Amino acid sequence: MNKFGRGIAFWIVILLLILYFNYLSNLRGRIEDISYSRFKELLRNEQLIKVEVGDETIEGVYRTESGEKKRFRTTILNDPTLVKELEEHDVLFTAKKSNRFLSAFFFNFGPFILIILVWYLIARSMRVGGREALSFGKSRARVHMDMKGRYTFKDVAGCDEAKEELMEIVEFLKDPKKFQRLGGRIPKGVLLYGPPGTGKTLLAKAVAGEAGVPFFSVSGSEFVEMFVGVGAARVRDLFEKGRKHAPCLLFIDEIDAVGRQRFAGIGGGHDEREQTLNQLLVEMDGFDTREGVVLIAATNRPDVLDPALLRPGRFDRRIHVPPPDIKGREAILKIHAKKIKLSPNVDLSIIARRTPGFVGSDLENLINEAALLAARKNKNAVEMDDLEEAIDRVLAGPERKSRVISEREKKIVAYHEAGHALVAYLIPDTDPIHKISIIPRGPALGYTLQLPTEDRYLSTERELKAKITVLLGGRVAEELVFKEITTGAQNDLLQATKIAHRMVTSYGMSKRLGSITFKDENGQVFLGRDLLKMKEYSEKTQELIDKEIKRLVEMGKRRARLILMNNFDKLKKLAEALMEREVLEADEVKEILEGGNKDEENKGNKENEENKEDK
Repeated sequence: MNKFGRGIAFWIVILLLILYFNYLSNLRGRIEDISYSRFKELLRNEQLIKVEVGDETIEGVYRTESGEKKRFRTTILNDPTLVKELEEHDVLFTAKKSNRFLSAFFFNFGPFILIILVWYLIARSMRVGGREALSFGKSRARVHMDMKGRYTFKDVAGCDEAKEELMEIVEFLKDPKKFQRLGGRIPKGVLLYGPPGTGKTLLAKAVAGEAGVPFFSVSGSEFVEMFVGVGAARVRDLFEKGRKHAPCLLFIDEIDAVGRQRFAGIGGGHDEREQTLNQLLVEMDGFDTREGVVLIAATNRPDVLDPALLRPGRFDRRIHVPPPDIKGREAILKIHAKKIKLSPNVDLSIIARRTPGFVGSDLENLINEAALLAARKNKNAVEMDDLEEAIDRVLAGPERKSRVISEREKKIVAYHEAGHALVAYLIPDTDPIHKISIIPRGPALGYTLQLPTEDRYLSTERELKAKITVLLGGRVAEELVFKEITTGAQNDLLQATKIAHRMVTSYGMSKRLGSITFKDENGQVFLGRDLLKMKEYSEKTQELIDKEIKRLVEMGKRRARLILMNNFDKLKKLAEALMEREVLEADEVKEILEGGNKDEENKGNKENEENKEDK
């Protein structure tokens, strides 16, 4: 029976059950069970209308004193005068011949037969890939037997070092004897870790595709169920299947769902998850790489994994998959652009330079957004302006053209963004301005976009202080022009405070506190380990930290005020151009501000102030 037929049969059986129990309830509600003496009394009082005499029961209809007709049923007794009395009182009576065996079987065993049939149909309909759905201990891994050519390292870009590390695994799966000849042992497990969207799952598929071996893929959350022992059974089943199909590749995605530290306090204890983890540790100890089975796992949170999982002999090799650099981003864009029809004027190297911090999934989404925008405009190919618009959509959200703001609010937003841009333009150690806009996008009423000329992996103290100054330029411009402040600087203040906090507590950039780290602000809190951790410094030190954070923010604000006051005419000119055009590109900003050179005297004043504040 096909899937459609089983579904129809299932609902027919459910309908029959409903009708059956409805019939029984209605039958009990309509027929009144009376005693035989009551039956004789009704007969003598001329209340009986008709009677059906069966082998064991008498059923019929009688009239109540109010004239209402009711059905009744009573058990028959050995009464030889019954027929004579019925005739004397002119009661219509008939004999009812019933098949007692069939009726008893239907009423007694019918429901059980229907319930068994429903159970059978449910079990049949829930079969997945040849496995019974009710066999909870079976692994839910998705199996791809023929991976050769489906995914290769050519489909992965932006992580060349990770690919080089994994090439050793590919060579082992292709020719295990090459490594066993010298007595070497291939790593049992490989842990891929890095931010979301960097291509960890794609790398694992590429390894299986390059080696041409079966690929078993499962998520860490699929091991843990509400039934105790199911996770451990699924782990055993996964490794057993791996041994049967060796050489093969086992891939566990989001392993932190099952591999978190055991009994780490609040939020850390979970018996079923810990039992599953214990079984995983045992299986990784138990299998030999000479069998040709390699385990690859991926996670975004390596910091919460159990140390026993990361020791040599289990996950021997840990490979970091970082966000791609500018060359990697260009290579990723070229891979995703193969499916898109691009205009000849498109230069993907420029797009790569304008997307720092983007990972592979972001770049794929960027190409797709550009294609949708071009299709919406009925273009024959994706052009450069479509990709630029897609970058703005990904970074700041879609344009909210329907949002109507007053002229006063538009003027405030223009001066706010002009304040950011002018401060960024006039001080060193900042990224160049790429675009200024006062068109609402997402939750923002406007934005100033700065893009670095190259990828940076370190930030100096001067650069961080410059970022704080640029962030506060918008608030200072509002104060200078309108003599009041608005809520528009909320996110700027948040980002400035975060930078100052990290400078003081994480980067050791405070002369008053010294080169000491007080807290790891970059790591995420693990509830089972970090929540109850006591502070390792006194309340007096905490007070000094707060003062230092406030000093850095206030110093940036004074620096921004000094720059804007000395260049107020440029601020006004830039804001008026923004109100007129709404969007200014980098060349247009440079043209507007090119009326004079950067104020060297101002620069000297601000540097003197900065040095004075640091003393």
